[in-house]
Amino acid sequence: MTEGTSATSMTSTPDRALLTRCAEAETCADPSSVMTLLGESADAGGGFTSYRSTFAEGAVGAPAHFHTKATELFFVISGSLRVLVGEEVTVLDAGDFLAVPPHTPHAFAAAPGSAADVLFVFTPGMGRFDYLRLLSRVMRGEADPREIAESSERFDNHYVDSPVWRAALEGSA
Repeated sequence: MTEGTSATSMTSTPDRALLTRCAEAETCADPSSVMTLLGESADAGGGFTSYRSTFAEGAVGAPAHFHTKATELFFVISGSLRVLVGEEVTVLDAGDFLAVPPHTPHAFAAAPGSAADVLFVFTPGMGRFDYLRLLSRVMRGEADPREIAESSERFDNHYVDSPVWRAALEGSA
């Protein structure tokens, strides 16, 4: 790709580089966060989905869930992100990286007293941008929350109960 070339699509093919300019990236917003959709690979043998989320102070993020196929990668650009991994809650600070393998329950939220700016990458990717758009619509009251549960297989996002995560959230209220 040459300098000055602009990406018109956020989906790449295995034989083509993907460039998403910040000014052209799609965003999904709700009252406590903004997700910037960076890119998805159409490579059926693997690929990726990548987006950046900025969480306001006190933002709840994602409840406990797991993925059966994807590894989810977190890189904290700034601020602090509280995360659940399995049965352990910890705080990631700017510069910290976390990789959560398939079948591992995890959750995340802005750490108490902090905002967070986080880069997320899923590999393999699965067309998760539609899921992020759905989440945004639900958070804004424009879609029924049942649509999230109904989409769990399609987007490989399976919610679970986590008493540890609930206690962590209640402890910071």
